[in-house]
Amino acid sequence: MDSYKTIRTVSEGNYSEKRSKFLAFAIPVCTVDEVKQAVAEYQKKYYDARHVCYAYMLGAEHLDFRANDNGEPSGTAGKPILGQINSNELTDVLIIVVRYFGGVKLGTSGLIVAYRLAAAEAIANAEIIEKTIDEDITFYFEYPFMNEVMRIVKEENPQIISQDYDNDCSMTLRIRKGAMPRLKARLEKVSTLHF
Repeated sequence: MDSYKTIRTVSEGNYSEKRSKFLAFAIPVCTVDEVKQAVAEYQKKYYDARHVCYAYMLGAEHLDFRANDNGEPSGTAGKPILGQINSNELTDVLIIVVRYFGGVKLGTSGLIVAYRLAAAEAIANAEIIEKTIDEDITFYFEYPFMNEVMRIVKEENPQIISQDYDNDCSMTLRIRKGAMPRLKARLEKVSTLHF
């Protein structure tokens, strides 16, 4: 697998149940620091809300995730939000759901449904995009082999990250993970080239 799904920009959703309002925000993020920054921002912006619950998933392998109930009964907020992220196979995403209490208790099943539906609406309103998992390769070769190297680069079409043409030439290329073995195998056939 060398691609994953995420969202392009922030999207919103909302859900109301027994006068409680649930405002959901799906936010593209890449690091835990970005998650913390966004959560702090929304907690400050919605300081008057009863709860600011969230869940996030990071990384192409879907291994870095967390769900936070922010004072709601355990498992009634963060887990259903995370469930929506998982069922839509998204990553590099943070979903924050802000709850304004309407005076009527919803019970655990009511909370689970409300947080799940609010998160689902934020995802439904998001532009979902597919990103590739890319790998970089750096290699060195002698100048006379430039044409051969450039022909491979042109045919395989990787992104050129850096290049240096001195007595010894070097190049760093970025290509989709699935295409890397073929690119590397072709480059290895160029004599004098080393990684």
